[in-house]
Amino acid sequence: MHEFPVMPLGPFNIDISTTVAILVSVIVTFLIAKLAVRNLSVDNPSKMQNFLEWVVDFVQNFISSTMPANRVKPFVSLGMTLIMFIFVSNLLGLPFGIVTETHHVYENLGVTQELLDEKGGHVELAWWKSPTADISVTAGLALIVFVIVHFLGLRLNRKHYLKHYFHPFPVFLPVNIIETISKPVTLALRLFANIFAGEVLIATILMLGWYGTPFLAAWQGFSLFVGGIQAFLFTILTMVYISQSAIHDEEH
Repeated sequence: MHEFPVMPLGPFNIDISTTVAILVSVIVTFLIAKLAVRNLSVDNPSKMQNFLEWVVDFVQNFISSTMPANRVKPFVSLGMTLIMFIFVSNLLGLPFGIVTETHHVYENLGVTQELLDEKGGHVELAWWKSPTADISVTAGLALIVFVIVHFLGLRLNRKHYLKHYFHPFPVFLPVNIIETISKPVTLALRLFANIFAGEVLIATILMLGWYGTPFLAAWQGFSLFVGGIQAFLFTILTMVYISQSAIHDEEH
């Protein structure tokens, strides 16, 4: 398997491939959003505008399935941002891989003499991957969702939010706390595991050379579907958690 270049920065170890891919994901997501809202017209909408309207309707509809319709509007922007960023991030590793080989020690990239000896004197460094194939990225996304959910719960529906920790009886407090902690953990692991497994399979197929071309084409096509589904699941679960904490009243 390839190694990923890691640059030490004080107490932190920065994965260069992940950092670059995150920046590219942010730029691509911003450009898509910017292009989608250019030259908006009521009388003569462009194909991009029609597609954007379809996406917005789609996001509104699935958010509406998690909370009352009259409470959906404030969360459409969050849903659009999440589903676009995660979908773009999931697909970044598909088009190509940038791999270089080194026979020398580069401490600043995490290539030590011990690693060279372990790898038989040469190390292959992968400079490109999907950001969501890194557990630290999906954990960061899940942590952001965790903060948003509980902030909104305390701000918009404090009585119900605090009461649910003692539901149905106070003795269930530890169980409810474990359930609360498990939600961001499963969000992070589900997204990471699916995208990472796909990239490992692609790397394995590439080892077959030209013989693996049909399998690579088939798997990349399927990966588009997987990337879309994972972006959808992460976003809709986020909306479910927001609804449970901040929207539903005590009767729910």
